[in-house]
Amino acid sequence: MADHSFSDGVPSDSVEAAKNASNTEKLTDQVMQNPRVLAALQERLDSVPHTPSSYIETLPKAVKRRINALKQLQVRCAHIEAKFYEEVHDLERKYAALYQPLFDKRREFITGDVEPTDAESEWHSENEEEEKLAGDMKNKVVITEKEAATAEEPNPKGIPEFWFTIFRNVDMLSELVQEYDEPILKHLQDIKVKFSDPGQPMSFVLEFHFEPNDYFTNSVLTKTYKMKSEPDKADPFSFEGPEIVDCDGCTIDWKKGKNVTVKTIKKKQKHKGRGTVRTITKQVPNESFFNFFNPLKANSKCCQGCGRLMGRETQKSPVKIEKAASGDGESLDEDSEFTLASDFEIGHFFRERIVPRAVLYFTGEAIEDDDNFEEGEEGEEEELEGDEEGEDEDDAEINPKKEPSQPAECKQQ
Repeated sequence: MADHSFSDGVPSDSVEAAKNASNTEKLTDQVMQNPRVLAALQERLDSVPHTPSSYIETLPKAVKRRINALKQLQVRCAHIEAKFYEEVHDLERKYAALYQPLFDKRREFITGDVEPTDAESEWHSENEEEEKLAGDMKNKVVITEKEAATAEEPNPKGIPEFWFTIFRNVDMLSELVQEYDEPILKHLQDIKVKFSDPGQPMSFVLEFHFEPNDYFTNSVLTKTYKMKSEPDKADPFSFEGPEIVDCDGCTIDWKKGKNVTVKTIKKKQKHKGRGTVRTITKQVPNESFFNFFNPLKANSKCCQGCGRLMGRETQKSPVKIEKAASGDGESLDEDSEFTLASDFEIGHFFRERIVPRAVLYFTGEAIEDDDNFEEGEEGEEEELEGDEEGEDEDDAEINPKKEPSQPAECKQQ
């Protein structure tokens, strides 16, 4: 039989547990009175990150319930914001119709179909007085030579290579253009933006109008960008405005031997049995700007973060890929995701910058403005970095130990 000892009616094991508890309390009191131990505990507590989520977890249930109510209000705000952007799109469509007569006249001047009047050609530059003075001095010295030069000066039709010059001036576009693309782009006469009709899903189309040429029979090449302006059900708080979610190109009807998007290579094959060698030719993809009209297909949420898509004050569209997938549902690799994101950004840039301000990109004035904007941003970043470095130096003195399908048919004449 088990031996149970009692002391004053209390089991001995209970007495032993009480003694141990008493000893533990005494030991704890002694430890907590040790300054070194307290300092170590405080240091460990200080090192624990205090994030907003960790703070929320400590709140009472009643407060968390009210926070959930605020989130519901925030979702409703996101849906109102989506409606706002839909109306902005309607306004853009309305004003695009007002811009179009001016853009049509721009095309006539560029192609030389219409010659501007003296009144339409008058422009007062900022340095007009200095230029006039310099011109007068020059006229007094070389008037005879000037008259002869004026008589011999060529007068080409319109503005030659207008859009091609813009491609060369803008880095984002010039990076896409290969040497064999250049003769084709010299035939580009106009670029237009067309918005989706009322009641249709939000989208816009870029139209590239070409004069007859030796490369393809299309008169217009198109690129359609599909957008959405609604909060994601799974993540409504990520909504920042309209997003480009997909794009479609068109089929280019290349003339024989003129397709610059493919190249022909020769490859030698050796017969395994007979050992004979034969040479075969095959076509493989080739780098070209005209691959722009045969884009990768995407489903799911392929462009997230284009919240400032409507804002013409922005210089670049903050485009990134999220959950990108090809048209057959397979995930895209890293290079393909980057290509798709770049495609969206280029489409947005054509729509928001190139088409509305074409002459300024031709002269380079808009490019200088863009460069100044970017330099200003970099300057602010450098200044902030300098402040942070200064803080680190101060801290070091105090604490030295601180250590990015099938294409539609293009239009024809």
